[in-house]
Amino acid sequence: MTENNLKESGFPEKLAKPAVRALEGAGYFSLEQLARATEAELLELHGMGPNALGKLRRAMADRGWSFKV
Repeated sequence: MTENNLKESGFPEKLAKPAVRALEGAGYFSLEQLARATEAELLELHGMGPNALGKLRRAMADRGWSFKV
């Protein structure tokens, strides 16, 4: 994902590249799409860890979104 596409996705700019690759590999290309996933599902992705999940959680909360429960 290019830097410009990263901004368009809504993913945090400081999100680690392995986490971005994990999300893309699972079919998530925007922050809004993550509302369809649970935190547990995302943590199962290779390259996704607690730090990345925390950054995504904060970015989603800033927009009034949350992960699926």
